Amino acid sequence: MEETKKRKGCLRIAARWGCLPVLLLLVLLGAAFIGAFAPQLYNRYSVYPRQKAQWAKHAESLQPVSLKTGWTEYRGVMHSHSELSHDSEVTFPEILATMHKAKCQFIFMTDHYVEGKADYSLGWRGVHNGVLFVQGFEMDEGFMPWGLPEDTVFSKGDDPAEVAKRIRELGGVLALGHNEAPRPWEIPEIDAMEIYNIHSDMIDNLVIKNSRIDTVKDALLNFRAYPEQTFRGFFDPWLLMVITQKWDEQSKHRKITAIPANDCHQNVGLKIYYTSRDTVMLIDTGHTDPSKKITEFKVNFLTRPLLRLFFGKLEPDKLLYRTDLDPYECSSRFVNTHLLAKELTEPALLDALRAGRAFIAFNMLGDAEGFAYVAEGGGKQVTMGESIALSPDLKFRAEAPLDCKFTLVRNGRSVATQDGRTFEFDVRRPGKYRLEAAIPMPGEMTFAGDKYALNHAPWVMTNYIEVLPQAEEPSPEE
Repeated sequence: MEETKKRKGCLRIAARWGCLPVLLLLVLLGAAFIGAFAPQLYNRYSVYPRQKAQWAKHAESLQPVSLKTGWTEYRGVMHSHSELSHDSEVTFPEILATMHKAKCQFIFMTDHYVEGKADYSLGWRGVHNGVLFVQGFEMDEGFMPWGLPEDTVFSKGDDPAEVAKRIRELGGVLALGHNEAPRPWEIPEIDAMEIYNIHSDMIDNLVIKNSRIDTVKDALLNFRAYPEQTFRGFFDPWLLMVITQKWDEQSKHRKITAIPANDCHQNVGLKIYYTSRDTVMLIDTGHTDPSKKITEFKVNFLTRPLLRLFFGKLEPDKLLYRTDLDPYECSSRFVNTHLLAKELTEPALLDALRAGRAFIAFNMLGDAEGFAYVAEGGGKQVTMGESIALSPDLKFRAEAPLDCKFTLVRNGRSVATQDGRTFEFDVRRPGKYRLEAAIPMPGEMTFAGDKYALNHAPWVMTNYIEVLPQAEEPSPEE
């Protein structure tokens, strides 16, 4: 009996001491996981829940705007790709459905060269079920020409200066994209420029090694639970600030309209296929050509039952899995261009774009529809993209559908900041004045001119109102 008790006691001791290494290993593994995923865990359990709650609060707090600009506002997408591009599979009917979901009335396309040609007879143009499609291409030197006749064809490698002249002769609008890269700013025919590009943000995160690792970890841990907040995590306020400074610098000596780029592709993601070669192929979501695959491996006696367990019957060319980190709809709602025009036609929107009657809005954070910014004085009212002479009673007024932090920027430098839904400022000096609005957002920061604010996100950025020197009164002798 005593021997049995001793044996049981020994077993207990052995079990106790045998469990300690296992527990220690589990603690070490847990600590290693927390250490490796600390920023992503902080996003998961702190930043993203608070941001989601703030987005909902903004949506509930929207108020109608009473200030009017005298124009009709149209919301849309600039710089977008379709199945015509080599790196996108999205069809035009799918794009149309996405525009409806994103509450957009227009989309300016910028497909890549097709077999070395920018052929304006390709793709959709005109109004399709309430959405205006404007055909365009993304070309060498970041050129994005819109508003050209259907028989227009450019070739890859054409001289940029000659292309720009031809665009102007044909009545088109020339915008420059991806302005984080060097661009031929000496060309006088440039009408507009991107100051923000979603895809540039994503590429910036994915190219730099440490950022790429953190981005992948954030997607793995948080994308299913917080897809929109994870997508917003690509946003880099520093990149926006740097390109905005380029715009401010260019605007000192020329008129150039600022726009954002949605750069929709739906190609940052993963597809897994079972192939007729009895292999599993991994390829990004922007391609179907097997030569563009990420990797491919042979199915064996170990992997086959696992694949069947998770994906069912294995059939040739069966899509086993797909995840999109940049869904077309998400890109289309992330940021928008709001154009002020007379009507929803290509000439009217091109006129608004050329004139600068436009503002940028990060609508995923809060719907900026109705935002208004005007100058009033001398019995006249103008809005962004227009000019007005300095007068003793000249005043800027603005109104937003949400409480925000307004910052007025003159010639690239901040001159006034106000909080609330309305803004007023007495104008005393000529110059080019634009307005920015930021809204509360946990974990983000914003720059406006030479100012910044923590736990705020950039929300609205207008184009300039130019205040001209006061006209001199003629002398009695004259």
